[in-house]
Amino acid sequence: MARVLLFGPLRDLAGWRERDLVATTLSELRALLGAQDAALGEALARPGVQVALDQAIVRGDAALSPTAEVAFLPPMSGG
Repeated sequence: MARVLLFGPLRDLAGWRERDLVATTLSELRALLGAQDAALGEALARPGVQVALDQAIVRGDAALSPTAEVAFLPPMSGG
């Protein structure tokens, strides 16, 4: 099972910070999260949301190991 972490407004929207879910790819995980909570699915698809897979930022789809840690990070701003 992949360990899924949500941060900031994503956590607030979902009402949870951490869950264990079964998925083999990031795209499958996103689809699963969107099916469980449409508002969260829309939020995860917004520009600027980043995904860290095992503490490394990834772009696009990626395979998930059974022990993967997937963190969804809200858009960040700074100066």
